[in-house]
Amino acid sequence: MGLFSRRKAGGTDVAGLGDSLIAVPCAAGTLAPAGCMLVLCGADGQTRRLGAGKVVLAQDERAWCFHAGPYSLDLRPFAAAPEWGLRLRVLVDAANPRVSQQRFDLFLHSEVTAALSCAQLQLALQSALQHALAMGTLELPPCTTVEEWHAFRAGLNQLVYTRFGLTVDDCVPVDLAPQVDYAAILRSRAIDVAAGDPAAGAPAAGAPAAGARETGAPMVATPAEPPAACMQHYSAQDDAAGLRRLFLELPALTSALRLLELPAGVSTFQQHQAVLLRLGMAALNVGSMPALGWAAPDQALPTVQQQRRSGHTALAVQALDEAWTVLARMQLARSSEWLALLDQTERICANLETGLAGRRQPYPSLEEAA
Repeated sequence: MGLFSRRKAGGTDVAGLGDSLIAVPCAAGTLAPAGCMLVLCGADGQTRRLGAGKVVLAQDERAWCFHAGPYSLDLRPFAAAPEWGLRLRVLVDAANPRVSQQRFDLFLHSEVTAALSCAQLQLALQSALQHALAMGTLELPPCTTVEEWHAFRAGLNQLVYTRFGLTVDDCVPVDLAPQVDYAAILRSRAIDVAAGDPAAGAPAAGAPAAGARETGAPMVATPAEPPAACMQHYSAQDDAAGLRRLFLELPALTSALRLLELPAGVSTFQQHQAVLLRLGMAALNVGSMPALGWAAPDQALPTVQQQRRSGHTALAVQALDEAWTVLARMQLARSSEWLALLDQTERICANLETGLAGRRQPYPSLEEAA
């Protein structure tokens, strides 16, 4: 019976690793199972990988145990067409000796707070893919030709590696109609609108649709306009998680941009250096960010202003995600595409700076109040 009873190792539940779970946090003394890897994360943002064995933690260190996979995930590139998707087979990339920090390790340290499941990774990959298609950094036109498909695959591979540290082993179109009945979703929305509930016709992104609840299908993000910023509510945990991501990822993003091979041209070099300087100043801004709940050392900040501050943190995080997407495009870009991509990075830097400036101010500026 001992052969089939391995559910815990040193007090940490590792059941499902390599199947439904990709990574789990581990306590000191945990014995990582064979075939897995350990990632030790320090308070300074640095990470290091170790082979399977007993977890020994230094002060303020955290440990993760992950299985490299592969994992099969179904993504929906277009929210308006949930019946059509892509089936990806991905695996955690092996350690690259040329970099000081592996991208998947940074993803665990920066964005994951509990066990990382395949469902959570699927949603993260799907969101990144949909955002890249909306931005135009990836193109997947209808009736795709062989050349267009290869270009899309190359861009998708680079995006997944740059953003998550994963390698795409295979990617094929797949019919998801057995899982999602879009006709039932549309029919349910039409019934809700006819019943006098217009808001029900456009559920928020990420909310389970009525058709999915009836058929037992997985949740689908139905097409809907995002709510206005004033309608969104952010908690102190959201603000802290956003600032943590900015603190950990901005230096890594800046380093990756600095290592890019630039095309010949003085203007390209100058723009590139200006972007690096702005990102460095943004990282310094994050490192000296004031506390959320205080306008001054002896003056608490009203809740409505804390909400406003947290909203600006969310704007800065959105700019960070866009920056990773543009970085993946730059790593494959031709010389003729660089000026346009640098223009995009300047726009992203402006959005990042605006978000951080709003997060730093205890009360809205005159322009924001107007």
